[in-house]
Amino acid sequence: MTAAHSTPQPHPVSPEPLWRPGPDRVAGARITRFQAWAAEHHGAPAAVPGDPEASYAALHRWSVEELASFWQALTEWFDVRFSAPYETVLAGSSMPGAEWFPGAKLNYAEHALRTAEDPARVDDPALLHVDEEHEPSPVTWGELRRQVGSLSAELRRLGVRPGDRVSGYLPNVPQAVVALLATAAVGAVWTSCAPDFGARSVLDRFQQVEPAVLFTVDGYRYGGKEHDRRETVAELRRELPSLRAVVHIPLLGTPAPDGTLEWSALTSAPADSAPVFEQVPFDHPLWVLYSSGTTGLPKAIVQSQGGILLEHLKQLGLHCDTGPGDRFFWYTSTGWMMWNFLISGLLTGSTVVTYDGSPGHPDMNAQWQVASRTGTTFFGTSAAYVMACRKADIHPGRDLDLSRVKCVATTGSPLPPDGFRWIHDEVSEDMWIASVSGGTDVCSCFAGAVPTLPVHTGELQAPSLATDLQSWDPQGKPLTDEVGELVVTRPLPSMPIRFWNDPDGTRYRESYFEMFPGVWRHGDWITLTGRNTVVIHGRSDSTLNRQGVRMGSADIYEAVERLPEIRESLVIGVEQADGGYWMPLFVHLAPGAELDDTLRDRIRRTIREGLSPRHVPDEIIEIAGVPHTLTGKRLEVPVKRLLQGARLDKAVNPGSVDDVELLRFYERLAQDRAG
Repeated sequence: MTAAHSTPQPHPVSPEPLWRPGPDRVAGARITRFQAWAAEHHGAPAAVPGDPEASYAALHRWSVEELASFWQALTEWFDVRFSAPYETVLAGSSMPGAEWFPGAKLNYAEHALRTAEDPARVDDPALLHVDEEHEPSPVTWGELRRQVGSLSAELRRLGVRPGDRVSGYLPNVPQAVVALLATAAVGAVWTSCAPDFGARSVLDRFQQVEPAVLFTVDGYRYGGKEHDRRETVAELRRELPSLRAVVHIPLLGTPAPDGTLEWSALTSAPADSAPVFEQVPFDHPLWVLYSSGTTGLPKAIVQSQGGILLEHLKQLGLHCDTGPGDRFFWYTSTGWMMWNFLISGLLTGSTVVTYDGSPGHPDMNAQWQVASRTGTTFFGTSAAYVMACRKADIHPGRDLDLSRVKCVATTGSPLPPDGFRWIHDEVSEDMWIASVSGGTDVCSCFAGAVPTLPVHTGELQAPSLATDLQSWDPQGKPLTDEVGELVVTRPLPSMPIRFWNDPDGTRYRESYFEMFPGVWRHGDWITLTGRNTVVIHGRSDSTLNRQGVRMGSADIYEAVERLPEIRESLVIGVEQADGGYWMPLFVHLAPGAELDDTLRDRIRRTIREGLSPRHVPDEIIEIAGVPHTLTGKRLEVPVKRLLQGARLDKAVNPGSVDDVELLRFYERLAQDRAG
């Protein structure tokens, strides 16, 4: 693994911050109030007067060293409702295997809908929905609670019980939120895919978990066009024999197909239909998320009701500083963990802004328009969108009313320095910019937003509370101001309780704990600076990560290599120094085949329709053959390093390769691209 450090360079430390919060902002931040309260009640260090950086550093150190005290303090601060008490906060601290709050019972959906119990807020919007054409459409707290009550009762009538799986093939619309919360209320397990996923991609995910119920749309609108998905839904129904019911949501206005249930009929109970919240153990499954490795089916990651509840209260309440009065927006789809994170905005009493549409339609101002029309206070997007705005030379701060936005946060990939400067110059000079980084694997952030800290160009503000984030060299030695592997040395409540269909935990251990036993190795290159800021350099493995949506190369190979002209293929995602992301597909053709425009179009169409439009390659390049290890595995990581500029002898051990001459092609290609 030493070659992993040959490409990213240590981050130059910028002397002065781009932005610093004023004293009033520091004093009013929820994390400031939490620290004072935790110091009084749980032995946390008191804030250092006039020194927010020292205050946060001390709080973070305490939160990592005294995990049980921190998490107990957090449950009390946010008034987490345990219907059965916990015996201890943390039973064992080994990874994997740590057990959080044994004995406790609770329900995630009960906490997400708690604001609806407040008579003063029952008519406030819980959701504000926006699409490409219309003004924001509110769903009040009372209405959200009524619909969840109605749908959860219908799910029970359909025989859905705690632990059963409920799936959604849905865009980011209010119905998806209702379906998730109703599922959680019953104690069932939610899982979702976005409707731009092709049938094969969805089946590779849903077939693993065997859902009892499927919520579907007839289609969706994107980029000013309607996309009919009825044939895909019919294929899903045929290929998911576990289904007991299919619920039709007529987003495009089509009638319900034979044998399906109508959404309106399941959500029409009267206003006094209060949900019944199944009280489940802390580690009871809440949802299954999918994160692809480089071989085999996508990993089906199971996270717990209690673990997600606590981790998201920490992130959204303390790090993002959201609460009643905030309007929380993040551009996402239901196929990305950021959708689950977005919906958890309800936990802090925020109004969640859901947007279903293209990020850049009718022009690159689209997401800023959403913020302006909804009064968004916390604006989340992707680094790629910010860089696209910069290239499009738009001026949202000048042309739109963004006066309520207090934070612009980005994820999906590291935000380059030019992106920080563009937000500062073109949105607001007094803008808290939070580049955050985490993963589907924990459905949270390892590092990112802290409302009391300065923002340095190109850097994440700090590691998150209770996250023992470190940078390690291949021998497991901690590094400062040097590039290393991102590791987490102590457990987090939202780490997976298991993978689905991984009974002895082998695949789970191999995914995170093989390189450093007992320590979570995430697969990112990272620098921890001497001032406790964080720089992410991109993936240290070969998982494709485009616009924050991760996909394993195996998905691409399965689709492309069905074409008779393709003998074998190799796909690589390359993070570039300017913040771009280059994803070429290399193809080894069958005898007699020719890589012409017709074949290129068929390859692109196969990926777009069968998998995901986000993962259509930037270039398709013919090669003489795919390089392999001696045991037959495609050499994705070494090829990625070569394309990022590493020398051949630094990227791979030539003795482990079946044909080293095949690798020289990528070395030459990188040199040619570099000029």
